[in-house]
Amino acid sequence: MAQDSSKPDFWDMRFRRNVTPWDAGRVPAALERFVARHIGRGRVLVPGCGTGYEVRELARTGFDVTAIDFSEAALEAARRELGPLARLVRFADFFDFEGDALPFDVIYERAFLCALPRRLWSDWARRTAEILRPGGLLFGLFFFDDNAKGPPFGIAGEQLEALLAPDFERIEDEPVDDSLPVFAGKERWQVWRRKG
Repeated sequence: MAQDSSKPDFWDMRFRRNVTPWDAGRVPAALERFVARHIGRGRVLVPGCGTGYEVRELARTGFDVTAIDFSEAALEAARRELGPLARLVRFADFFDFEGDALPFDVIYERAFLCALPRRLWSDWARRTAEILRPGGLLFGLFFFDDNAKGPPFGIAGEQLEALLAPDFERIEDEPVDDSLPVFAGKERWQVWRRKG
């Protein structure tokens, strides 16, 4: 199997061979709780959307969703899963995606950062700040681990803080109790607000 997770072939091969241990087949409980109490909806970007379960939940609760992935096999899976909502999913690379109208109000994180090789993390943080409006939210599940290999590539709390603190302030942080085995005991639900 291809070994560079920054390349579409890496993900195409895994989706086509059904080697997807990150695929929960459901929406995380933390997301359900968040959307139930979150008043402002707005435009949300779901980068690396994979099969797209969260796309359906976010759309159902009133968000204007744009979901992207650069793996054709992932997009095929998402379109099958989403049926009539497949129109919300498009082929794009997060790092050069321009969207219909930037910036976004919200960016949802679920196994996207930890899928990226560590060498791209500062690019991820910079790009996230670029395409999220001041006051906008970066929210989701973050994977904390000190593993040498990945994906998933775990991050230390101090590393995430260093990446995001220049442009974001953390406003929520809580443990996750329904993680998949690959993430169990190492995920946290966090919400970060874009400064400015």
